[in-house]
Formats: sequence, C-alpha cells, structure tokens
Amino acid sequence: MNLWRRKARLAAVAGMAAVAVVAAACSSGGSAPPSSSGGTVVKGGTATVALPPSTTLNWIYPFYAITNASVYNGEQFQWLMYRPLYMFGSNTNNNVGINYSLSPANEPVYSNGGKTVTITMKGWKWSNGEPVDANSVLFYLHMTMGQKANWYAYAPGLLPDNVTSATASGNTLTMNLNKAYSSIWFTYNQLAELTPMPQSWDVTSLNGAPGSGGCTTDSAADKWAKCAAVNAFLTAQSKQAATYATSPLWSVVDGPWKLQAYSTAGNVTMVPNTKYSGSPKPQLSAVKFVPFTTSATQFTALKTGQINIGVIPSEDLPPKPANSVLPATNPLGSGYNLQPFYQFSISYAQPNFNNPAVGFMVRQLYMRQALQEVMDQVGIIKAIYRGYAIPSSGPAPNSPPGNQWIPSIQNQNNGQGPYPFNIAKAKAALTSHGWSMVGGVMTCQDPAKCGTGIKQGQQAKFTYIYSTGSASATAMWQTYKSDASQAGIAINLVGQTFNTIIGQSAPCSPMSSKCAVQVFAFGGWAFNGPGFEPTGEPLFQTGAGSNSGNYSDPKMDNLINGTHTNSSMTTFDDYATYGAQQLPFIWALNPYYIQAVSAKLHGVTFNALYTLLPEYWYFTK
Repeated sequence: MNLWRRKARLAAVAGMAAVAVVAAACSSGGSAPPSSSGGTVVKGGTATVALPPSTTLNWIYPFYAITNASVYNGEQFQWLMYRPLYMFGSNTNNNVGINYSLSPANEPVYSNGGKTVTITMKGWKWSNGEPVDANSVLFYLHMTMGQKANWYAYAPGLLPDNVTSATASGNTLTMNLNKAYSSIWFTYNQLAELTPMPQSWDVTSLNGAPGSGGCTTDSAADKWAKCAAVNAFLTAQSKQAATYATSPLWSVVDGPWKLQAYSTAGNVTMVPNTKYSGSPKPQLSAVKFVPFTTSATQFTALKTGQINIGVIPSEDLPPKPANSVLPATNPLGSGYNLQPFYQFSISYAQPNFNNPAVGFMVRQLYMRQALQEVMDQVGIIKAIYRGYAIPSSGPAPNSPPGNQWIPSIQNQNNGQGPYPFNIAKAKAALTSHGWSMVGGVMTCQDPAKCGTGIKQGQQAKFTYIYSTGSASATAMWQTYKSDASQAGIAINLVGQTFNTIIGQSAPCSPMSSKCAVQVFAFGGWAFNGPGFEPTGEPLFQTGAGSNSGNYSDPKMDNLINGTHTNSSMTTFDDYATYGAQQLPFIWALNPYYIQAVSAKLHGVTFNALYTLLPEYWYFTK
C-alpha cells in the first residue's frame, strides 16, 4: 500500500477533453445504489473505518504547510468538518470533477475577459450561527497573501500573487486578476484551494472576540502582520492535538460532521453536525477511525469483524484475473463486499536535487534514467502486488486507467514510458559517463564526464526513506534495491512512518545541510489539491511549496505556465511529455486497493480523489 500527500490537477483542455471536464464539473453527488440484500434500514449506528498503516489524522487547521499535507488530513478529516469553497468528487468511484451541490458556494462567474471572478456563497451557517459568507473566504485568502511561505499550495506567480484585489460584500466575493486565465484551470487549481474559515478563528487567543485578530480586514500596508499573528496562534493550537475534541475553536464547523473524540494515538470519532446547512444529512450516529501499525493487523481486524471498512493487503489477495479488476474469490467471505479503489494519482520516489551528498548526481539526467531503469514495475506488479497495480511513467496520472490526461509517451513499454526496466541499459548509462565498478559500486573515474559537481571517487550511493507499515511496499523497495545493485547503484533503505517523512519534506536551500533527505519514497501524490487538474505547478514549478525535491527547470516552468492560460490538450501533452522524458521523479507502480465493506453497511464508495462522504452511509439489519 502506498501513502499519499495531496496532489494537484491540470489546466483546462479543449475539444472532447474539455467537454469531459465540464461534464464532471456539473455532476452532483448521488449516493451509491442501495444493497440488493433487502435488509431493513437501521437508524443510526457507528461505522468503523481503518486508517492506512502507520497513519494518523494529525492536523486539523485547514491552512497549513507541506509538512502537514496529506489526503488523510484533508479529504478524510478536515473536509468532513470544514467544507472547502468547492468540493470535488462524489459518492461514486469515478467522478473527479467539481461538485457544486456539496459546496458552500455557487459556480463562479467570470467576466471582464476572464480577469474578474465573482463568487456567490449559498448562505450556509457555521455551527455557532455565524454566516459562511464572503468574509469567511476573504479571511482564508488574506491568510494566503500574508503567509505564503507557510502555505503548502503556494507556487510563485500563482494564487495569491495573481489576485490584484478582492472585496467581500455579504455573500458576494469579487476577485480581480492580473490577467485572463482559463476559467476551468482557475476554478480547479486556484479557487479550489480556498476554504472558508469562521470569524471565531480570526483571533489570537481562545477568549478573543470573533474577528478581533484582524486578518479578515488586514492588508499589505502592515505587511500582513495581523494575519501572521492569527496564523501563529491557530498553528500553535493545531499542534495541540490532544485538545482537538475539546477546543472551542475546532468545534465551529460548517460540514456535516464534528469531532466527538480524538486520541493522539489515532482513534477519532465523528458525529453528525446537527446544524449542517447542506445536504444530505448524516444517517449514521457516528464514524470512528481506527489506526493500525501494519496492513497485516488491519486485515486481522477485518477477518474478526472489528472494523466495517478496510483494505485487503495485496499479499492476501488471489492473483487478479485478466478480465476483472476484482479477485475471483473473496478472502473475507460473504460478510464483506469488495470494491476497487483507484487513485487519480502518480507514484514515485522523489530525489532531493539540493541534498549535499547526492544533489549533484541526481541533477544529471543520465543518472535519473539509470535510477528509473532499475525499477521493474511490471515484474513487481505481478510478483508482489498480484496484478492489483499499474505503472506510473510521467507527471500525468496513469490511474484510473484510460483517463484523458495520459500522453502517448507514458503508454509506451506497457505503461512504463520511455525508460522501461533494463539493468544493462542503466549500467551502460553510467559507464558511458565516466563511471566504473569499484567494489561492486559504480564510482566516478572521470569527473569531466560524470557531470558538474561530481568529484572523482564519488560513489553511486543513495538513501531512500520509505513509508513503513505495508509489507508490499517494503518488498517493492527491497526488490528495487536488489535490481539497482546489479547496475552498481547502492540503495540504502530507511523505513519511517508516513507522517515522519512528510514532516521532513519542506523545500530547502541548495546544498544546505538542512536538506538531509536524499530521496523521499513515501508513496505518491493524489491530484486532489493543491489543484484538481493535473498541471505541475505544485510539484515541479521552481519554488513551489510542495516541491520537496527542489526540482528546477526553466523549460518545465514555461510549459507549466502555458497550461494556465491555453486550453489546448496539445499544451498539456507538451508539459506531460517533457516531464516523462526529464524524470523529476523516479516513477514507481501505482497500486489500486481492494476495499472491503461490511455487507450490512451501504452507500459506501471510494472516490478516486479520496473524497470521503459518510453522510451517504447507512446500515441494514
């Protein structure tokens, strides 16, 4: 099982692709078809959901740095309580579009040739009676303006840099932009990052009067000092996880759920927000999230009926049939129904281009090619994941299969892209650039050929930190290490928890001693924020807040910028093709999960954006 940070999505495209995006954007969130079991619907009940191994829900404040960004803290924790300006995905398996019916704002209106956007709120209420109005959005927007360095979604030149002015009046927010943008891109990848926040959070103490912090009315005149003070307070409060369920701050919600109990060990219980303005209203009495240290212990909990929802580890599944996405037999029997869970995502290991030990090496394209060519995605999928995975091969998601964003280059070599598994070719790439085998490890003998910054005697040694808790993921990286060694590349594997790894993932200065991580191998990036079209600004743009590996390429920057204003699919293909060729990441296979759901729990689906909507769930006898 791989674990995910939040992801971004792409710019708008023309023709049939654009039609598909717009169609998804206009769809509403319907519940899954009721079970055919014919059981009697039970009012209430508690649904128990397994968290991924070694993962906890550990950040509640919806304005945060990359070190706290994950799909679990976002879509599966915060979104249940604090609705973003625009919700994405629905209670279906395949909708990755915008969902206005579940959002607190109506569809934005673009005017002035695309340089002005007007947002009208629906008139929802916070649970304390405050309006979810334009000021709620302006509060968050001002925070982005004053705290760019602390916001995971920031990319230079984009939100909030591209907003020249913003005014709030009642339920109407008007934003003027520095130039005309694609309306789909700006909605999906800019407005989507805004989350309304209540005035009761615009404070600098727990007993402060709502709005007394002054961030909602702050400006650049004081260098956003008020927002800085409010953010420092809210961030400090979010670090006090033990108080989440009791704090007067976090009890103010506008989503369908609120916290009843929270344990720093990982147990979280949510109950319905009886004052929720939206629809549908929750039918369950509670949803309980339960932590596990390994996939094996979680599977045991499924087998013994301790949880209602969980993942069947790939090692416990029979091989995937050629003509089906689900196994031919159910390892859990009739007590659970099985569903596939694809992720709109890419999987990878992320080299740190600024690491003082390996940065000069990974800046060489031939070295990245060699690191890619020792990754046997097809073999690992078959031997370890039993067929329940697909390759990643570039910045566009290969998952779900057949989605409209995949450029032709990524479909080459059975989905491995331009650099399929080939140990001999990897070895040849190194020897042709001045390396030779010394003691079983490739060693630079000719610095003029090895590349800028690489010294004679430098060895091709890399430390990958990978996320623990999954036997399959561990086996994958061990296989990679073994294959790499045959090409003379020495891989040192260090296992850490997912939360620990992302806690080290802030971008760092070139060759700084603070850039301690050599290669991040935590899992991948789901294209569900920052941004919901799979353009590359959060991951690959120079200086982006989620660019943990500090990748920088002027051509890549230009190609990314082109997707923001040009709606042609060719423009997107140019960007994605270049990314597949340049290898800012070492692409890894992208598993899809087989989710088990209690046969008595209905309305449950697994959206490819990780959107979790337990308000649709219900039990039957």
